[in-house]
Amino acid sequence: MNFALIGAAGYIAPRHMKAIKDTQNKLVAILDPSDSVGIIDAYFSDADFFSEFERFDRHIDKLRRSNHHNQINYISICSPNYLHDSHVRFALRSGANAICEKPLVLNPWNIDALKEIENDTGCKINTILQLRLHPEIIKLKEKVAKSDISSKFEVDLTYIASRGKWYFHSWKGDKKKSGGIATNIGVHFYDMLYFIFGNCQENIVHYSSETKAAGYLEYDNARVRWFLSIDSEDIPHTCKIEGQRTYRSITVNNKEVEFSGGFADLHTLSYKEIIAGRGFGLEENRVAIETVAQIRSADPQSIKGEYHPFLKRILK
Repeated sequence: MNFALIGAAGYIAPRHMKAIKDTQNKLVAILDPSDSVGIIDAYFSDADFFSEFERFDRHIDKLRRSNHHNQINYISICSPNYLHDSHVRFALRSGANAICEKPLVLNPWNIDALKEIENDTGCKINTILQLRLHPEIIKLKEKVAKSDISSKFEVDLTYIASRGKWYFHSWKGDKKKSGGIATNIGVHFYDMLYFIFGNCQENIVHYSSETKAAGYLEYDNARVRWFLSIDSEDIPHTCKIEGQRTYRSITVNNKEVEFSGGFADLHTLSYKEIIAGRGFGLEENRVAIETVAQIRSADPQSIKGEYHPFLKRILK
């Protein structure tokens, strides 16, 4: 099948290129305003490249009007978060199915509008929620489903992904474009929590800044204290002296869930599922998008109640 790609210069795009190649499909057209995209040569050096949307639009339209062999079947979207909604709409109006990186949209009401476009065009919107395909996450979900839950699971989620000064000069540092820390680096974790533990019942924010956020979430089957950060100073000392710039931890009833491995091929597996008609659609995204939208608009309550222990170091 024929694929087009919107956004090739970012961190996540090579995983999509690899997934297209690994599933024996063709990437025939690429759009990115940056021309620093030499990574394309490692996957699809023959793909047509455009740095202007108007020329890309014209090219996709020409392919749509040509014979069936040249038409685009899927448009993969790896653009900045705030453009996902628009680019998904473009894909469907172009007669192609969409494969969109997370977050699908920044606000839950955008999901309803996209549903209408799906109905109008007959094309499908698929999303990358790769943690749902991780073997350890599936195993945990099965364990929770089989448990005789007389009390909820106690969960601590900690994710620190150090970022340099460049971050604040990019769209990622602009809350209106990225959705803020919780959306930009956390939305897939909130989806994972919903996937494992059921519907979200309570959402409290204890702390929020440009570089970190923390709060408490309660689900049908879990009570979750969470902490997200891009500040390298938040890395635990024992990890910092080993040179680590990323720290990821999920504990369930004080037991660590080890899922650091197994990420390499999750995008390829996601593509295989999408092509087979088993992709994650609009509704699978709703709870996580509602969660991050509520976090974005909440008034932080500071330290009280069920707060993440990392906050003690920050709010001394």
